[in-house]
Amino acid sequence: FIPTEDGLNDIDCERFPLATGYADVLGALSALYSEEHEYRTVVLDSLDWLERLIWAEVCAKRGVESIEDIGYGKGYVFALTQWRQILTGLDALRNERGMQVVLIAHAQIEKFANPETDTYDRYSPRLQKLASALVQEWCDEVLFATYRVLTKTTKEGFDRKRTQGVGTGERIIRTTERPAHVAKNRLNLPDEIPLDYRVYAAFVRGESPLATIDTETTPTTTPEQEGA
Repeated sequence: FIPTEDGLNDIDCERFPLATGYADVLGALSALYSEEHEYRTVVLDSLDWLERLIWAEVCAKRGVESIEDIGYGKGYVFALTQWRQILTGLDALRNERGMQVVLIAHAQIEKFANPETDTYDRYSPRLQKLASALVQEWCDEVLFATYRVLTKTTKEGFDRKRTQGVGTGERIIRTTERPAHVAKNRLNLPDEIPLDYRVYAAFVRGESPLATIDTETTPTTTPEQEGA
């Protein structure tokens, strides 16, 4: 793990020290590239906290206190240089060291102006829009992790209804873009899979893990039971 936020205290994993500056992240990528190790996966946690470090780097180079002080939105354009450096480093780890790259970002609800419909809300990575577009283009898969939520509608008299969200506690991944969320994949994944790395890894290997799960969890019946 390359942590840019302090959220790994309860997770037993190998990690670099908490990155408090942009240079710390570059240093971690450089160490993974140049030093001998047996790690097969690098996880950057999280992108939105990394973005804060990138903005601080841009401000330091430009001699301003806030990225907004640069004016006309140019600060966010300048920040793309640092983002590209990060992605170049990750490319080197993936292509030359054979490492799998996992990028984690929190979600936000944004207004999406669809030219074909009215504006609506959707979930997207909690990143500035230029950085978000760059990172999503670079990724092979953009997966939206969430909980399965059902709705329950009850009548309250006088033709009034109340709708409540009911959480099931089941964690799932959405793999295909829908009006409610950003997502994409290049593996021909089902629209929804369990939040289980073993399932995802099986799809990467070209297997059909959901068929196995369905077979294992579907009760079997005998002809006598079916006719009972």
